[in-house]
Amino acid sequence: MRALNLITLLLVIVGGVNWLLVGLANFDLVATLFGGQDTALATIVYVLVGLSALWQIVPFAKAMSVGETRAEANIGGHR
Repeated sequence: MRALNLITLLLVIVGGVNWLLVGLANFDLVATLFGGQDTALATIVYVLVGLSALWQIVPFAKAMSVGETRAEANIGGHR
């Protein structure tokens, strides 16, 4: 489960950076890397990023129910 969370988090970050580039420079990195927005590979990446965002709702909801994320709890090296 940890590996899946890390992979989906990485894909969400990739999607966020891609949207940043689209917003700031009208540059779609995914489309550029995979030959255009309409290619099968780009479509797969877009779908995986979207599914990853949905998957990340689960740990987010768990963190919200606890009231503090583990990352926040470990700020400053305290465990």
